[in-house]
Amino acid sequence: MTSQTSRTLLGFDYGRKRIGIAVGQEITRTAKGLVTLQATQSGPDWLALDRLVKEWQPQLLVVGMPHNLDEHMDTNMENNPHELHDEVKDFGDQLAQRYNLPVEWIDEKLSSADAEQQLSTSRQKKQRKKDKTEIDKLAAQLILQSYLNNNS
Repeated sequence: MTSQTSRTLLGFDYGRKRIGIAVGQEITRTAKGLVTLQATQSGPDWLALDRLVKEWQPQLLVVGMPHNLDEHMDTNMENNPHELHDEVKDFGDQLAQRYNLPVEWIDEKLSSADAEQQLSTSRQKKQRKKDKTEIDKLAAQLILQSYLNNNS
């Protein structure tokens, strides 16, 4: 299992306007937020993603999959998919195809809300627009850290 414990991973918090990205290492089991990319009119900024993949040379990509909140925590996501489910699935499939890398899906379980709460407790609320990019980057970090905590 030594080969799996030293992989580099990129984590993604996909959104229509922005995509938060984090990097993590299985050997240290830690994730850190990297950047938030603004989406283009045609979708993700693939040139920026190409540069990140080339720079970090990950062996695995982790994409947060949103789920609707309802009373039944054990409800299958296919019964009541989140409005972004298909877009996120397409994004992950495109990542896998474009970079020839495996993609793991993880329930993002309110990662953006958790990120916003963490940032609001550590900062003043005067920079709302700038904070949105910080929130997306931190959400990607939380998604990837959750994956590392559960799979390393």
